[in-house]
Amino acid sequence: METPTPDLTDRQREILRRVVEEFVATGQPVGSRSLVEGGGLPVSPSTVRSELAELETRGLLTHPHTSAGRMPTDRGYRQYVDTLLDRPESYGEAVPFDLSAARREVESALEATTEMLSRVTRLLAVASAPPLGTTTVRHVEVLLLQPEVVAVVVITSTGGVTKRRYLVEQPVDPGLVSWAAQYLNEQVAGLRLGSHTLRQRLGDTGLSERERAFLRLLGPSFTDVEREERQLFVGGAASLLEDVRSEDLGPYRSLLELLEQRAALLDLLAQSLQPRRAFVRVGAELDIPELRKLSLVGSSYGLVNRSLGAVSLVGPLRMDYDKALRTVRGAAVELSRFVEELYGEN
Repeated sequence: METPTPDLTDRQREILRRVVEEFVATGQPVGSRSLVEGGGLPVSPSTVRSELAELETRGLLTHPHTSAGRMPTDRGYRQYVDTLLDRPESYGEAVPFDLSAARREVESALEATTEMLSRVTRLLAVASAPPLGTTTVRHVEVLLLQPEVVAVVVITSTGGVTKRRYLVEQPVDPGLVSWAAQYLNEQVAGLRLGSHTLRQRLGDTGLSERERAFLRLLGPSFTDVEREERQLFVGGAASLLEDVRSEDLGPYRSLLELLEQRAALLDLLAQSLQPRRAFVRVGAELDIPELRKLSLVGSSYGLVNRSLGAVSLVGPLRMDYDKALRTVRGAAVELSRFVEELYGEN
């Protein structure tokens, strides 16, 4: 992330703010006359022109060759959003984040949240689910799909579902499959995935060697939680291109292609998981080349001292950052309330 430009005067900060907000609203370069007449700055146009030139020298503004007006650079947006992030958090106008219909499942809550975020902002909404290692086992199904193929379905305390298949060399006794399902539901339900206690139950010395060997086969369903890719929920992808200007189509198409490779986006969100904090990544600050003409605004959600995931908005550099920040902060607060109650029950 670029270091914010130091030593701006209050007037320069105010002019930069007004340039960013007017450019976001109109899409047109902003001139000194517009700032004085429309923005009500109590200084002369010549003074504003001088300040605009200084801000351009500092790399915060630029201007098209065909226009005397200015528009923000990536660095200018960065300076602007840092001011927003430093303000006391306020959530502004109410956003209808009603998660009461989420059926006590994190997946349902994240689906509802991303759809509501996208509908309110007309941007692409992206949210990451909590890691499997933070959840406990609610229910286990062990299924004999074929004589040599066994499937294990694990339903977690947050409503998540994982499925794995295991191929063996010899036909499996259906009675052993039924026993394993009963044993696992009795012995590992309520235990955290990947925990030491769960691993001990899978290797219980009181079991026969045949039973322990079968549980060893099925063990990765409960212990290899770090290998499971975290889920990513996306809202607004279907209508994403409806309101996009032609010059922004390229970055958005790249983003839609990137959604097919979700690991990169998950890594990007994971880099920002400070407890209960909002974050913004502008343009080139996004390490993913396909996103460098876009910005990401997000906030982590989770428990009091632990982040479980992030909810974010992805859109053009020329986005309403103030509204985006207020919206994701409000969504993160509601998701945090939801998961605190849900995790408290387990």
